[in-house]
Amino acid sequence: MPSTPRTIVEYDRAAPTREATETATFGLGCFWGPDARFGAMDGVVRTRVGYAGGTESNPTYHALGDHTEVVQVDYDPTRFDYRSLLAAAFAAHDPYRQPTKRQYHHIVFPGTDRQRATLEAYLDREGYDSEDVTTRIEALSAFHPAESYHQKYTLRTDRTLLESFEAAEYDDEAIRESPAAAKLNADRAGREVAPVPELGIGTAPRHGRE
Repeated sequence: MPSTPRTIVEYDRAAPTREATETATFGLGCFWGPDARFGAMDGVVRTRVGYAGGTESNPTYHALGDHTEVVQVDYDPTRFDYRSLLAAAFAAHDPYRQPTKRQYHHIVFPGTDRQRATLEAYLDREGYDSEDVTTRIEALSAFHPAESYHQKYTLRTDRTLLESFEAAEYDDEAIRESPAAAKLNADRAGREVAPVPELGIGTAPRHGRE
């Protein structure tokens, strides 16, 4: 059964609130791929893309300054943990090779003391040499949401699906923050998403490619 305005709204209403989730932020190159990659993970509730790691007060895609493209992930700590996100982030890039272009830098932004301790333990346990790792590790001073056309990029290429959100009276911010949009974007990007029958995920052949 394909997604409908009603099933999208019902799915989002049943999802954990922002207050019930924890947030993680990563720079992993072009943010479209990580948005879909993390959105596919069971226990991840919301995703959004944006800019961070720099000093400009109002970065935009065409005036990025010293910022980097990042993905921000809200996850349910009762079902998922920060270490699992770290494992996915480090599997998605080479921590010993930093892209030359700052826009696509690899960065981990631990948001709390507990996340930083988990990160340090993860690097030690996995045998990463801190002196050789070029992935930047720094506190998140600010997160600037990217333009609407970057949010849930693959979902937005599916006009029929996008019309379902519009019929449900979702504006651009609501699509960005929608748990249903996170899952549907991942599915349309060809990621393995746990079946969500009410959204039509797992009930038909997968869309897209890795």
